This record gives sequence, C-alpha cells and structure tokens, in this order.
Amino acid sequence: MDVKNVSRLLLEHLGGKENIISNEACMTRLRVGVKDFSKVSVDEIKKIDGVMGVVESDTLQIVFGPGTVTKVLDAFSELTGIPKGTVADDVNAVAKENKAAQKAKYDKPVQNFLKRIANIFVPLLPGIIAAGLINGLTNVINVTTGGALSGIWWYECIHTMGWALFAYLAIFVGYNAAREFGGSPILGGIAGAICISNAAMPLLATYNDAQIILPMTGAAYNPANGGLIAALIAGVFFAWLEKKIRKVMPNIIDTFISPLLVLIIGSLAVVIIIQPVGAVLTKGIYTVMNFVYGSLGVVGGYILSAGFLPLVAVGLHQALTPIHAMLNDPAGPTEGINYLLPILMMAGGGQVGAGLALYVKTKNAKLKRFIRDSIPVGILGIGEPLMYAVTLPLGKAFITACLGAGFGGIVASLFHIGTVSQGVSGLFGLLIVEPGHQFQYVIAMLCAYIGGFVVTWLFGVDEDRINEIYGE
Repeated sequence: MDVKNVSRLLLEHLGGKENIISNEACMTRLRVGVKDFSKVSVDEIKKIDGVMGVVESDTLQIVFGPGTVTKVLDAFSELTGIPKGTVADDVNAVAKENKAAQKAKYDKPVQNFLKRIANIFVPLLPGIIAAGLINGLTNVINVTTGGALSGIWWYECIHTMGWALFAYLAIFVGYNAAREFGGSPILGGIAGAICISNAAMPLLATYNDAQIILPMTGAAYNPANGGLIAALIAGVFFAWLEKKIRKVMPNIIDTFISPLLVLIIGSLAVVIIIQPVGAVLTKGIYTVMNFVYGSLGVVGGYILSAGFLPLVAVGLHQALTPIHAMLNDPAGPTEGINYLLPILMMAGGGQVGAGLALYVKTKNAKLKRFIRDSIPVGILGIGEPLMYAVTLPLGKAFITACLGAGFGGIVASLFHIGTVSQGVSGLFGLLIVEPGHQFQYVIAMLCAYIGGFVVTWLFGVDEDRINEIYGE
C-alpha cells in the first residue's frame, strides 16, 4: 500500500488541508478532527485502499488496523503540517467515543429537554445524598435507642440539616429551573418558595377565624399542592414569562418593572393553574409507580430492571431524576424511602454478569482486556465503560445483560429494598440502602450478576461479531 497516495486521497476527501484541525492515532484508527463535516466525503474515504471502515463521532475515525495506521499518520501529518498525536486505545477512551456517537444518534428534542430537567436536579444531588443519609441514620438511631439522643443540641443540629434540605427543596428547584431556562434564578427561587409550607405565609393566615379561599377550586390554599413538580414548572414558567416581558419593556424601566410583573403575574398563575396541574401530574406519577411496583409485583420489578439501561442509552432516564427526589422526600407518600432506585440499580449488575460471561467465553484478546479494565468499576457502580465499550457495541450482549438484570429486579422487589438517598449504585449502593436491608441488597445484586452471566453465556456471545468490532 502506498501510504503517501492514501494520505493524499484522505486529505482530498476530508475537505482539504484547511479543514483539518488535528490528526492522531490509536492502535487501529486514524482520528482526524475537522472543522466542517459537510466537506467530508465518507463514502469516498471508504473506497481508499487499506481503509477498513469509518466511524463518525466527535472526530472522524478511519480504521486501518495495527501498524498500518502509524505509517498513514506519519504521511498524513506531513501533508497537513499538524504535529501528530496519539491517543490511548483503552476502554475509557472507546467508551467515551461510543457514548458520544450514541448521544449524537439520539440527540432529539425530547432528550435535550430531559437533559435540561436533569441539569436542574444534578447540582442538588450532594445535598439530597447527604440529607437523605442523615434522615435515614437519625431514624435508625431514634428507633434503636428509644429516642435517647432526642433533645440534645448537637444531635438535633445534625437532624435539622437532614430536615432542612427537603423542607425547602422547592426553592432550590425553582431557582435552578429558572436559571437553566434562561431566567433570573432568584425569581425562580421565589416561585419555588410559594410551594413550601410556612405558617407565617400570608396566604395561610386566617381572617375572622376563616382561611383564605382560592377561586375556581373553592378550597383553602395548600402550599404543598403539586410538590416539586409544581416548583419545577413554576421556575420554567417564570423564566419564560421574564423573557417575554423584557422583550417589550423599555430599557429605562426594565430593571424594576420586569421582575415586578413576573412576580405578580407569575404568583397568580402558580396558585391558580400551575400548582393544581402539578398536583395532577404528581398523583399520576405515584399512581403509575404504585401500579408497576405494587400491582405488578415481581413482574414490575423485572420490567423496570430489564428496561432501565435502554432508557440510559437514549437519554430518557433523565426523566426519573425529579421522581427520585420526590421519593426521597420524608414528607412524601413513601416517607423518604425510594423503592424504585434499588430495582433500577440491578441493571448495572446485569451488565457485570454479561461482561464476566463474555470474558470467560470469548477468545478475543482485546475484548478481554476491555472487560478486565471495566469490570472492577462496574462492580462499584460506574457502568459506562462496560456498557459503551463492551455490551452496547455488541448489541446482542447488551440485550442479554438487560434481560439478566431483570432477575435482580425481581429479588429487589420481593425484599422491598429501599434507599434513603440517591447518587450511587453498585457496591457503593450499600451506603444508601435503607438500614437493615444491606444483606438483601447484596443477594439481589448477586442475582443480577448471575442472571446477566447465564443469559449472556447462553445467547449473547457471538464470536464473529466480537471479531468484527474489536478485530481478530
């Protein structure tokens, strides 16, 4: 193969020297960064002598195979005048690239919207995790000691931190929602404040021994109506309203009139419309979850576990972020115990089991190395390397991993395992499991491992596909 001619043709079909911003190589691929993908002719590149395939991701990856790619990089770098670089062909790099490609494939409006919703809650996770753990631990201490520490200042100080986050979580949700959707965060925070209960709130005052009655509903004001969903919608609405008002407001009075109108119009909309809508949505969410978890029982547990990773792959899992926050609220219907999360956490166990089956059965050295590097972190609850670098590219193994994970979901459902917080999974999930259920959690996770292993061993190992993906 004439590497100089190959490099010349590559440069031509990549849009010319001016379209190249980087050139580097891993073990098998020439990775080229381009300014404008519209100038690239992928079909013509595939016809070039020695090209084994083309992968479109953040960079354009042209597969030449071991050894050959290094020679092509040398010649190509001379033509571009850009210093050559190298990248490690390890599991994390491959997982990152595959994740980017998967994200681009499913980069649709719904996924983008759900990502923005997740962005509202992700910054709150450190507080939710810590407060949830405090609430769980103090409940155990109160029960086991018969309230022996109650009334002691330092204990009640710590207890207050667990209570405070969930008591005022709506403010933070409204604040982040307005910021994420382009409004003034503080106005969103005020929108969230309407959704918390405080005896000093004027709307809760009594006049002539009578509560204030709202129009349309004919009922007294209930600040918790709609919960976090109402606070979320309110924050987004305040951001939208503010942008609309500022578009038509003269600059000379914009600074003080625009936020004033946002608060006046927005607060009335929250109380009369948004909170009732939020209440309906919240009730609907709990009804669906109660049906899947309660009425369907082990079948629901299997469906939730087996179906979770496909949601992750396309980004739809982000819709569950506010639901987890609601379930971990001590004032909610589940009293702060999240029964959904442990079932979903079994999905990672199915991936680990599938990875072990592939490792034992395959003869492909590169795949074995990828699995060896990704299994330990997968056990700890970090499943991206295993999913994006191993099971998802293989296709069939991803499906068998999901099907095997469902058996862990069945056990988690049978044991009624719950968590007091969120943010971690895998072995680290023991830190947030409801005290007294750690042993049952381990059993459920082992069942997910075994399920993923057995189903993948029987139906998920395709050596031809493995060699096609990872090379022989």
